[in-house]
Amino acid sequence: MTASPVRRTAAALGLTAVLVGLAACGNPSDGGTTEVKQTSGALTKINLSPDQNRVTTRKVDSIAAQVPEEIRGRGTLEVVNSSGSAAPLTFHATDNKTVIGVEPDIASLVADVLGLELRLNPVSWENIFVGLDSAKYDVGFSNITVTEERKEKYDFATYREDNLAFEAKKNSGLKIAGAEDVAGRTVAVSSGTNQEKLLIEWSKDNEKAGREPVDIKYYQNDSDMHLALQSGRIDLYLGPSPTSAYYAATTGRTEVVGSYSGGGATLQGLIAATTKKDSGLVDALAGAIDEIIDNGTYAEVLERWGLTDEAVTDSEINPAGLPTTNK
Repeated sequence: MTASPVRRTAAALGLTAVLVGLAACGNPSDGGTTEVKQTSGALTKINLSPDQNRVTTRKVDSIAAQVPEEIRGRGTLEVVNSSGSAAPLTFHATDNKTVIGVEPDIASLVADVLGLELRLNPVSWENIFVGLDSAKYDVGFSNITVTEERKEKYDFATYREDNLAFEAKKNSGLKIAGAEDVAGRTVAVSSGTNQEKLLIEWSKDNEKAGREPVDIKYYQNDSDMHLALQSGRIDLYLGPSPTSAYYAATTGRTEVVGSYSGGGATLQGLIAATTKKDSGLVDALAGAIDEIIDNGTYAEVLERWGLTDEAVTDSEINPAGLPTTNK
């Protein structure tokens, strides 16, 4: 559960010209799948139907024994996740009711290892943390970034790299390589996220340098944001790289024009299973994530969603996260 040398040497990601995880490849005609191309060039056919046939794994008694007695006695793992549509992270299948995506798939594998029945509880982003605070839910699997501020209230077991992307209308001509490139631009972001925090820091930097601040607009719904992007009401959107890349790949309406680590300029950001601080669950979560990494089912899940580029080699408990002030 410690950082691998490979992952740490890649920590200083910053803004780069790297390709994001998915590239446009068109939609097949069957309506139940879509194809995306990974940075390796390999095609991934994504199942969008409610019949997911999720990857499963076996219970590991030694890890399950670390689960707090109250949860073991109940027999369910109450997982909270975002109710918003953010493919391929968490979204609805073609029946518009079945929750699918890489986040519920990883949560399902963790529940398998712990010998618990998975229960997904979709709520708005802010209510994820309200529910964890009140112990209504056991753990959040919802693309939650480790930050130093959040570590004051929550424990984390990491399971994926966190990379952000600037998304613009197709053929915008924009390239984002630093704070100066968003000076005076209208940029959309979701409130309460680490990308909001990073964007605010960049706006302050621009003002200190005598440039225009960023005109920050808030959208909690991806569909509303994309309408604003297409109409020209906003210039850019800063959000999770997988969702921006997926939308660009499957619609052809937008493009990714810059990438950034969710941990800031000097640290590779990490996504983590999030539980109330000192709840007693984090060791079991990290152990379960390490188990699925070791047995190969974790890699199967990332591959089926086209996200192999965001794999980690082990689960870390409460690693360094986005600092309180970081650009």
